[in-house]
Amino acid sequence: MQANDRAYVNAPKRASLPARHEIKYFIHPAEVEDLRIRLRRALTMDSHCIGGRPYIIRSLYFDDIENSAFFDKIDGVQFRDKYRIRIYKMSDAEIFLERKRKLGDLIQKSSVQITRRLCDQIISGDPRGLYRSSNALLQDMFVQMRTRLLRPRVIVDYEREAYLYPTEDVRITFDLKLRSGLSSVELFNPSIPTVCPHDRNVEILEVKFNNYLPQHIQHLLRGVRVEKSAISKYVLCRRFEPLEGDIQE
Repeated sequence: MQANDRAYVNAPKRASLPARHEIKYFIHPAEVEDLRIRLRRALTMDSHCIGGRPYIIRSLYFDDIENSAFFDKIDGVQFRDKYRIRIYKMSDAEIFLERKRKLGDLIQKSSVQITRRLCDQIISGDPRGLYRSSNALLQDMFVQMRTRLLRPRVIVDYEREAYLYPTEDVRITFDLKLRSGLSSVELFNPSIPTVCPHDRNVEILEVKFNNYLPQHIQHLLRGVRVEKSAISKYVLCRRFEPLEGDIQE
């Protein structure tokens, strides 16, 4: 790491990860209870689930002047990028700048831990100095903020309950109590008004893995009543804005 990077980056965590499969479903709360029992018998809970309880995730999503991330998702564009800053438990102890890249049927995530100072700078719309970093994601963020006027758009809150299996790096998550922060970009304010962005009694189930889903994991999921859907928490949470386009739930 170069000396000037220390002003921006807390630690060399979460570099680019391999492209993975990411399958999403809507699931009824009663089905969550049933599947939770199955998963706890066969998989390990994420260490962030202290005492078996979900942990809070807050993300601030960014989009450019044309709202490309929003409309590319609605239009089903197969190769697209989405940027966000993510924190846990409403704390600034760990702050991650992330990019999720859609590559056809696969998803690739790049991530770098950043300082509170840099986080506040990016949220304010100021990209100065990012180009000097040796970190490729920070350099890319600079380009997007300068050329595409990438800016913060919406806060997305939910509680995550995650289960892990080492073969093929399987990760199964319940993303519970999804909330939209409406027009606020106050990432570290736990008191901003939030609302549920959909009108259904459902939660979100995500199944992630590298190359294939092990057979016994497939068996665990068999018979669970779910609705497969190309869910975008970002798009759902912007439904209250006057944007053109049909938001699919």
